[in-house]
Amino acid sequence: MRTLVIDTSTDYLSLALADGDQLIDHVHDRIGRGHAEQIIPKIACFDDGGRADRILVSCGPGSFTGIRIGIAAARALGFAWGATVHGYETLTLQARAAGDVVTIVNLGGHGEWFVQRFGEGGMPKSPVQSLPPTQAMTLIAKDRVYGTASDAVNDLEPAMAAMPLWPDARDWHRLSPAHLFAPPHPIYGRAPDAKLPGGVVLPA
Repeated sequence: MRTLVIDTSTDYLSLALADGDQLIDHVHDRIGRGHAEQIIPKIACFDDGGRADRILVSCGPGSFTGIRIGIAAARALGFAWGATVHGYETLTLQARAAGDVVTIVNLGGHGEWFVQRFGEGGMPKSPVQSLPPTQAMTLIAKDRVYGTASDAVNDLEPAMAAMPLWPDARDWHRLSPAHLFAPPHPIYGRAPDAKLPGGVVLPA
């Protein structure tokens, strides 16, 4: 079975195409912005246009725009190819890549960090939280920390020795069926910034 993996939840455009456990093609480029313009052309350059029987897509938390772009692309390709589409949580993929019993700390919006603890099998020990750095540091003081916020963590407390780790679509095989869900839906980790007149928050 061929699997296409899409992760656009961070500054990276991370894509992988596999046949069974064998990696066929991949992209892992730090592009910052421009996921919407690059995602489909990059997939089209893969073997057989990236066509797959199954699509896995990161649902966040992460960039609001990136998450929506990734899910929209996965849904559209799934419809066109008749492929099944499943979502996974970004921080779970990172935890599996780091070795399970870790705390993932990623850069969030408005200067906050996404924080989540994981136990054996990459299963969450706590819900994901979006926290100011000082509050997050109190929470993770004795943890083994990985994530996109590693430099910021180490700036505040060098002894933490947090390790950099960005979500990489090539790690998809570390996910178990328990980590996947359908249909894919955005996991923002905090309330959307956009609001309707009168302060009403737009629905996810």
